Amino acid sequence: MKSTIDWILRIVPAVILLQTLFYKFSGAPESVFIFSQIGMEPWGRIGIGVGELIASILLLIPRTTWLGALGGIGLMSGAVFFHLTKLGIEVLDDGGLLFTLALIVLVFSVINLIRQRHHFLSFMKALAGSKN
Repeated sequence: MKSTIDWILRIVPAVILLQTLFYKFSGAPESVFIFSQIGMEPWGRIGIGVGELIASILLLIPRTTWLGALGGIGLMSGAVFFHLTKLGIEVLDDGGLLFTLALIVLVFSVINLIRQRHHFLSFMKALAGSKN
């Protein structure tokens, strides 16, 4: 059961991140509109797409789930921030779908990071030790 939950917690955010890549990389009008509104078109759209691709892959690899979760938290914190400050909850009559998907990825990423905190803490200790 724990293994099934672990996979669901990793697959859901990874699939959400992966399914939005087509729109970012193809220059879909909706994606161009969003990134134009926040002053990040086209390089922000492409760069964030690359970041989301990397985060989704890292989420699916058990050993790097924590790193993908960290990326998901960073990326989706930015998405939620821009929805709340510049874009609004609803963008182009989407009924708040993009905002909801960003929240789902953010929450699942936080849960993944908490569940994988021992990997994160080991990395931080190793990083701190290497500076001495």
